[in-house]
Amino acid sequence: MKQSDIFRDNAENCLQLAERAEGQPSYKRYSRMAEAWMALANEQDWLDGEIPPIAVRGRQKQDA
Repeated sequence: MKQSDIFRDNAENCLQLAERAEGQPSYKRYSRMAEAWMALANEQDWLDGEIPPIAVRGRQKQDA
């Protein structure tokens, strides 16, 4: 199992905890944790070379 898959499993677990949370603070906390795990999974895919880096475009100058 890839590291990014483990991170995605962790994100899914956090979402399940959020669904069962009693109260808004706990729901928000678990939801933020799920987002963080997904961000780590995506970054790990990038580090493993499975997804290309995002191309950054320079600002284009326009003649006024």
